[in-house]
Amino acid sequence: MRKSELLDRLQEKYQQWETFLEEIDPARMEQPDVNGNWSMRDIVAHLTGWHRHLVARLEAAERGQPEPPPPWPAHLQADDEINAWIYESDRGRSLGEVLEDTQQVHQQLLTVLERLPDDVQIETVEPSYYLVWVNGQRFPASEFFDHFHDDHEPDVRVWLERESKQ
Repeated sequence: MRKSELLDRLQEKYQQWETFLEEIDPARMEQPDVNGNWSMRDIVAHLTGWHRHLVARLEAAERGQPEPPPPWPAHLQADDEINAWIYESDRGRSLGEVLEDTQQVHQQLLTVLERLPDDVQIETVEPSYYLVWVNGQRFPASEFFDHFHDDHEPDVRVWLERESKQ
């Protein structure tokens, strides 16, 4: 896969993501119990928190620097602990702030990918799971979307269906 194709596919996935979010009434984005006790806003913030860390790691690799520390405290190692920290960190933010942050982080990912050489190694693991290799390290460029589809979308779809019946 060429870099330009990856950029196009990631942009297409992001446009689908935005279309999906636009289908949810903003008032409902704050309702709990979508995925566990999380609201849809919480899920977006969660995905963005991990995505931000991916972008920081990718930028460091691009510059040939060591991996930066994560934004969460170093003693947090398990995904559930990190997710709880992200949840608490973003809990007081408005829906608008969370959505704007998601857009900015996605644009940062595209920007760093655009800066990579045209012949950067891109591995397609599944039809829509892409790994970008930078200085011997691999980065899951589509992780934001893949994680949502694999781990959150089923619960979100059930919630949307349940809500539509009320």
